[in-house]
Amino acid sequence: MFDRILIANRGEIACRVARTARRMGVATVAVYSDADRDALHVESCDEAIRIGPPAPRDSYLNGEAIITAALATRAKAVHPGYGFLSENEGFAAACAHAGLVFIGPPPAAIAAMGSKSEAKAIMSRAGVPVVPGYLGADQDPAVLAREAAAIGWPVLIKAIAGGGGKGMKGAASAGEFAQALASAKREAQASFGDDRVLLERYLIAPRHIEIQVIADTHGNAVYLFERDCSVQRRHQKVLEEAPAPGLDPARRRSMGEAAVAAAKAIGYVGAGTVEFIAEQDGTFFFMEMNTRLQVEHPVTEMITGLDLVEWQFRVASGERLPRRQDELAHHGHAIEARIYAEDPERGFLPSIGRIIHWRMPSASSRVRVDTGYRAGDIVSPFYDPMLAKVIAWGEDRDRARQRLLHALDGCEVVGIATNTGFLERVIGHAAFASAQLDTGLIDANRDALLPPPAGASRDVLIAAALAEFLRVRDSAGAALREASPPSAAADRWSPWNAVDAWWNASGLHHLAFRYADALGEHECLLRPRSDGRVAIEIDAAPAVDARFEERAGRLRIAVAGGSFDATVVADGDLRHVHAKGARIRLRYVDPLAQGAVVEEHVGRLTAPMAGTVVAVFVKTGDIVEKGAALIVLEAMKMEHTIAAPAPGRVAAIHFGVGDRVGDGASLVELDGEPSS
Repeated sequence: MFDRILIANRGEIACRVARTARRMGVATVAVYSDADRDALHVESCDEAIRIGPPAPRDSYLNGEAIITAALATRAKAVHPGYGFLSENEGFAAACAHAGLVFIGPPPAAIAAMGSKSEAKAIMSRAGVPVVPGYLGADQDPAVLAREAAAIGWPVLIKAIAGGGGKGMKGAASAGEFAQALASAKREAQASFGDDRVLLERYLIAPRHIEIQVIADTHGNAVYLFERDCSVQRRHQKVLEEAPAPGLDPARRRSMGEAAVAAAKAIGYVGAGTVEFIAEQDGTFFFMEMNTRLQVEHPVTEMITGLDLVEWQFRVASGERLPRRQDELAHHGHAIEARIYAEDPERGFLPSIGRIIHWRMPSASSRVRVDTGYRAGDIVSPFYDPMLAKVIAWGEDRDRARQRLLHALDGCEVVGIATNTGFLERVIGHAAFASAQLDTGLIDANRDALLPPPAGASRDVLIAAALAEFLRVRDSAGAALREASPPSAAADRWSPWNAVDAWWNASGLHHLAFRYADALGEHECLLRPRSDGRVAIEIDAAPAVDARFEERAGRLRIAVAGGSFDATVVADGDLRHVHAKGARIRLRYVDPLAQGAVVEEHVGRLTAPMAGTVVAVFVKTGDIVEKGAALIVLEAMKMEHTIAAPAPGRVAAIHFGVGDRVGDGASLVELDGEPSS
């Protein structure tokens, strides 16, 4: 076994590998970019070394810098995690040339499966069914358009070197194809340094089922059962679970044996995943093989009780697989939810900024949280927006689902937007609860999963008002203590040390707070009572008596009808309230503040997030129709198209390709009166 390894990655996977290494007595070396100098994965390792500026191509994709760091720190092996260089055969070969063990498959196996088109060709020759499509080397756009038409619409464009939904676009018609192709190629080039694509028939209502395999250097290989990853958005996985609902033992065995055969056919070593696309009648097609550990590997670990990273270490150090196929079994059910820094209410745009509040559910044998973030960290535009993974296990699928819902309710992140509420709606939806799974589940239920912004409930407003009351009381107390005479400090009974409802000789003090939510403004009137209760009147409704106490940053509030816990986090004039399953953002309306006069530029289109301009489709003076693509921004490895909200003439373009823009920056100005 190695005594020291370098982890050539960042975020939660680097933290996760470090945990296993520590348990096995293996020292770890972290690498970091300038953006990650103070990141959690750096702190989680025994040693850390800088490898470059924030941009991935200058740091985490810089194989030479990573190998230099490994040699400088006397590491014996390199764990690539997933993403970045994990499926780069050149990097794996360079590690071997430098005398380092690459904890993954041999370069030849990566090369065989690293090209999606070549992988499909290998599987086709081996008799494994593949989705009809175009795998040719000719990348001329005209050839690709002709092949797409021959396949039949809709078609799926996929990066040959891709993964994680990057460089994957759908086109429903010939008119959509050229723009979708250009976008897929740009994303592929930015993410993998290779803009080649393949084309596939777009299957209607398929399921995405993958088989976890692992092989050693002694010719042994096993499958560790399957995962269902059908719940996706923009071809990226949102929820994953194991085992796959409704998959009978015979189909599980046949798919598992096919996956092992595929691994053996290319001389595979280490952990990998063979992915299939399955139609509802059970017919399945080989899709691709990921020659690395997958993001969703924890659900496999939860149902098998195994540590896949430990198995990776053992295989890479030359040991045999710890168990034979007949010694493997799975128990119960596990579901994983991916928490992303993105705003569902703004079309899932990436959210960038500093995390000012962070709380995750407590880990146990039934709930697991994998993350690389904490309070105070900055979520930058340079890397994938995944913040954490929450995984729940249950004796059966429904108990795992309910436990995951409860765990997500305990997730609190403030400072950036997250998709946590969206995840709860998906998990709670009838289609998911009844396992009616396909890759179009989210799109088919968009109205239910993405409802209009909700207003604040009575209890949310009560929580916000009580938290405001505490802030006022505490600040008043600090002011009184500062103004108190020196003699008061030694006298615990001094009135200068008393801060309660009787603040003035005039009697009981009243406090009025006003908040704005998505639907309007609300007034909260508080009247503290001498017995410790607070009477709260919301929007002139009859007053409600509340008792409350603060513990570890949370409020326990008791009102008629029961009690509930709440967290209220202040961020400037914003109040983020987590209470009774709701995540509501309120704006505190300060009656003393002067209302700013804001000039409205109805023809100015601004950047919805910080990012880099990767395409400009128009020039000054162009006449555009509603919906015309104007500029494409790239952030967190994904592209976002800024389109014309109404017909108009391009009056000005403020940025060009390659320019970095900030959130809210003016991009394009249109003459006329766009609707937004």
